[in-house]
Amino acid sequence: MAVYINAQTPYYYQKKVNIVLEKCQYICTFVCQNVKNAMEKIDSLDKKILEIISNNARIPFKDVAAKCGVSRAAIHQRVQRLIDMNVIVGSGYHVNPASLGYNTSTYIGITLEKGSMYNSVVKEFSKIPEIVECHYTTGPYTMLIKLYAKDNAHLMELLNGKLQQINGVVSTETLISLTQSIKKELPIGGPHKEAKPQMEEDWMKITD
Repeated sequence: MAVYINAQTPYYYQKKVNIVLEKCQYICTFVCQNVKNAMEKIDSLDKKILEIISNNARIPFKDVAAKCGVSRAAIHQRVQRLIDMNVIVGSGYHVNPASLGYNTSTYIGITLEKGSMYNSVVKEFSKIPEIVECHYTTGPYTMLIKLYAKDNAHLMELLNGKLQQINGVVSTETLISLTQSIKKELPIGGPHKEAKPQMEEDWMKITD
């Protein structure tokens, strides 16, 4: 992507271009370091395990082993390796926010004074318990966050009393979610071949 800026370019647009370039560089670096290598190391057995446990995180390893045709120890080792590779990034129960009185789900687009202020702003956002997601984005916003509020009055308190008081935050745009129609896990992959039973793991094979 070529960007041309000269002395006649208004300062406002120069500033916008610099923010976009900073964001693109940050995102590209993050993706290259955390995604590319991991995906190359995932084989068909890993994908089958991921498909099974993503549909039912409470399924016993012995049942996963039976479905995959390998030992329970092999499943345990595979799952641990996927955790170490950051392919599996957490497990647990999902609590319904509405059951705790948080009835307003809101997405907020954040514009920063400078893209380089992202890390310092994230530190401040992390201190606000109602914020459950934060993304560094392309497009009209520098960041996109998701938060839960108990009602509109609580949302106004968060916006005016906390978010807009953070150094570097220039403007916010609020989008309230009326209903969530789809929530699902990303498909692991297309149809895969039946995982072949192995004598434990490949790295456990004994060679003469």
